[in-house]
Amino acid sequence: MQPSLEKLRKFFRLEHENKYQNTAIIGGLAKMLDYWEGEARADGITEEVIQAVVARLRSYEKISPDGRAESLKGLWKRIAETYPEAGQKPKQAQPPQQQRPQTPPPAQEASPENQGAAPRPASQQQSQPQKPRQNPPPRSESVVGAKHSQTPAALSAALTVLQGVGPKNAESLEKLGMQTLGDMLYNFPRRYEDYSQLKPIQALMYNDVVTVLGTIQSVHTRPIRGGKSSIIEVIIGDGTGSLRISYFNQPWLSNRFKQGDAISVSGKIDQYLGRLVMNSPDWEPVEVENLHTNRIVPIYSLTERITQNWLRKQMNSVITYWAPAVVDALPDAIKRAAQLVSIGEALTQVHFPDSQARLKLARERLGFDEIFYLQMGVLRQKRDWKSVDGRRFFSSDEWLVARLGALPFTLTSAQQTTLADIRKDLDSGQPMNRLVQGDVGSGKTVVAALAAAIVVDGGAQAAIMAPTSILAEQHYRNFVNLLAGDGGTISQSEIRLLVGSTTESEKEAIRQGLQDGSIKIVIGTHAVIEPDVLFKDLQFVVIDEQHRFGVEQRAELRSKGTNPHLLVMTATPIPRSLALTVFGDLDISVIDEMPEGRQPITTHVLRPQERERAYSLLRAQIKTGNQAFIVYPLIDESEKIDAPAAVDDFETLSKEVFADLKLGLLHGRMKPAEKDEVMLKFRDKEFDILVSTTVIEVGVDVPNSTVMMIEGADRFGLAQLHQLRGRVGRGSVQSTCLLIPTREDAIENERLQAMAITNSGFELADLDLKLRGPGEFLGTRQAGYASTLKMANITDVKLIEKAREQAQALFERDPELSQPEHALLAEAFERFWGGGKGDVS
Repeated sequence: MQPSLEKLRKFFRLEHENKYQNTAIIGGLAKMLDYWEGEARADGITEEVIQAVVARLRSYEKISPDGRAESLKGLWKRIAETYPEAGQKPKQAQPPQQQRPQTPPPAQEASPENQGAAPRPASQQQSQPQKPRQNPPPRSESVVGAKHSQTPAALSAALTVLQGVGPKNAESLEKLGMQTLGDMLYNFPRRYEDYSQLKPIQALMYNDVVTVLGTIQSVHTRPIRGGKSSIIEVIIGDGTGSLRISYFNQPWLSNRFKQGDAISVSGKIDQYLGRLVMNSPDWEPVEVENLHTNRIVPIYSLTERITQNWLRKQMNSVITYWAPAVVDALPDAIKRAAQLVSIGEALTQVHFPDSQARLKLARERLGFDEIFYLQMGVLRQKRDWKSVDGRRFFSSDEWLVARLGALPFTLTSAQQTTLADIRKDLDSGQPMNRLVQGDVGSGKTVVAALAAAIVVDGGAQAAIMAPTSILAEQHYRNFVNLLAGDGGTISQSEIRLLVGSTTESEKEAIRQGLQDGSIKIVIGTHAVIEPDVLFKDLQFVVIDEQHRFGVEQRAELRSKGTNPHLLVMTATPIPRSLALTVFGDLDISVIDEMPEGRQPITTHVLRPQERERAYSLLRAQIKTGNQAFIVYPLIDESEKIDAPAAVDDFETLSKEVFADLKLGLLHGRMKPAEKDEVMLKFRDKEFDILVSTTVIEVGVDVPNSTVMMIEGADRFGLAQLHQLRGRVGRGSVQSTCLLIPTREDAIENERLQAMAITNSGFELADLDLKLRGPGEFLGTRQAGYASTLKMANITDVKLIEKAREQAQALFERDPELSQPEHALLAEAFERFWGGGKGDVS
C-alpha cells in the first residue's frame, strides 16, 4: 500500500480507538491535510480519491461521533474501490500490540472500525510489497532545453550542498520535483504577489483581479445546507476600508486565521448584496520584510516541512548565482529574429522579476522554447511520415458519382471538400496522415466509409477503431447501410464487427477472414489491435475520437499494415492555436456544415428553482414517444463539491418525480458490459429517461432522444457541454438542451450563456480554450504535451505563430540540425523528443 494511504489508515485506527473524538491529531484530523495532499500526489494517488479525503476531513469536526464513524467508514470503502489492497484485513483480530508489523495488514472489510483491529503475528501474515513513493520527475528533466553538454556540472549537485538544506529538507524538496541545483532553476513560481502595485481596499472595483493586503479584523464560521456544510467569513481591513472574504466548506481554515494577523489575498473582486467580496482567494501570511521591498514576490508550491519564506531564500541564492551561468541552446540568430531575451535573463526574471514588463518577457522566452521544440518535433514527424512510400489508390470521378448516387442523401459541400482531400491523399504515393474534425452530427462517418470503399475497391483492407463497443456497433451499422446496401460494391459478409463481447467462435472466424483477405473491413474496439488479429493487406486505418486512444494503441494498429493510410476523426472542434501546434504534423480537414434537414438544437439556461419546468418539458416529450437524457457532473454526492450527483438523484427521480416512467442509470464505475447493456436498452426504447454522468458524451446515436437536461452545468467545460448537447437532435424532430447551474449566481456564467447563443462547436472551442486551457482537447494524443506546456499560453496565437515561423525557417535550412551553430540545440531537441514524446497520429 502507498505510504500516504498507510498513514491515513494509521490515523483512522487511532481515531477509532479514541471513539471518534477528533483527537488522533492535535488540532483535529483536518490538520493532516496540510501535508497529506502533497504526499498523496507524490504517491500517485488519483485526484478523485484525494478530493474525497479532503472533503470528508475538512467537514469532520462539524459532525457527531456517530456521523464521524460512518463518514470514515464510507471514505475507506471508497478508497478500497480504487486501491483494493486498502480493503484487505486479517480473518481474525488479535489483542492490540505495541509494535506495528513490517507490512500493512490485510483488512476483512474496508472500514475504519475494522482498521482498529490489530494485526496478526508476523508469522501468519502474507508479505505484501509496498509500492515505493513516486515523486514527480526532476524539474530539469521535464523542461525543454534545460540540459545539454555545456550545462555547468555544478547544477547536477545535490541540494544538500546548500546551507540550511539537510537530508530531511532535501527529501521534502524532492516531493516538489527538486533533486539538484539545476532543478531549482526550473521550479517556477505558481503565482506572484505584486507589492509594487497594491490597491487600497477603498479603490477596489467589481471584477478587479488584485492582491490586497490587510489585517484580520474578525473570523466567523456559519453552517449552511442544514449543517452539512459551512462558510468561513473573514473581514480584513487596511485603514481605507474593509473587505469580506469567504471560504466554502473549509472549516479547518478557521484555526489558521487569527485576529490581528496581516495577510495578503489574491483573487477576483465579486459583489454580494451591494458589497465587494472575494470568494475563496489564494492567501498568504504577510512577511514583514516583503512589505517594504515594493517588489513582485514569487509564491512557490510547498510540501511538508517547507515554508514559503525558507524556500524563497534558498531559491534566491541559487537563482542569483547560477541563472546567469546557464548556456543558451537557442541560436543567437533565432533570438534576434524573434526578439527574445537570453535564457539566463529569463530564468532570473521569472523567479524574481524587477517589473511586470520584464516578467512578461521572461515568460515569453520560456513559452517560446516550449512551442519551438514542439514545432520542430511535429515538423520532423510530418517529414518522416511523408518520406516513406504509400500504396496508391485511384478513384475515378465516374466511380465516385455512382457511389454518391447510391446514397440516400446528398453530401454537404464541406463533406465533398474533405472527400476530395482524402482522394488526393490516397493517390499521392505517400501515406495519408489526416485529421477530420467535424461538429457533432456533421457526417464524418460517411466520408470515412467512402474512403474505405476506395481502398477495398483497390484490393486492400480497412480497419476502423472506436473507443466503445456501442460506437463501434453504430459505425458497423452505418458502414453496412452505406457500402453493402442497394448499389453497394461490398457484400455484408465482407464487413465485420469485432468487440470484446463477440463470441470466441465468431472472433476466430473474423481472424481467419482478415488473414485470408475474405473480410475487407473490420470495425471494432481495442479487440482489433490484439496480437492474434493479423491482416492479409491492411492499407487504411480509421481512428474515431482519436484523443481517447494512447500513442501505443494507435501505433499498434498502424503496425498491422505496411505504411497504411491513416485517417483520424474527432467531434471535438480543435481551436486554431492547437491545430498549429499539437496537431501540426497532421493535414486537417474541417466539416463545418450540418446535413440538410438537421434542425439546430435550442438551448436554454434555467435557474435551479426552475427545475420543475424542465421536468414538465421532459414529461411532455416522452408523452409524444420521445426520450430524454439527464446528465450529472458527479456519480455520488461530495461534501467537497457543491454539485448534484447521478446516483443520489436517480433514487428521487425514479421513485418520486418520474415514478410512472422507466429510468435507466449509467455511470463510469459500471463495468463496460453493464454500460453497453444500459445504453442498448435506452437505444431500444426500454427506458424513457437515461440518468447518466458524462460517459455518454462520445458518439452514442439515439435518434429518438430529443431532450438533454444537464444538471450542475457550470461544472462542465464548453467542449464537454457541446458534446453532450450533440447526443440529441440526431433525428428530424426539434430538440432541446436545458442547462441548470448549481447556484443562482452561476446563471450568468459565460460558458452557459455562450451555449445558449451558438450551436457552432468551433466558436465554443476557441472560447473554452481561453477559459479552461488545452487539457480537454489534447486527451492522450501526444504523450507529454500537456506537461510540456508550463509557460506557453496555448491561446497566444501570436507567440505560437512566431515560434512556428522560426521552427519552419530553421527546419528548411537545417532539418537534421547538423550545422555547428545548432549543436547544442540538436542535443536538447533529441533529449526532449528522444523518449517517444509524440506520435504521427
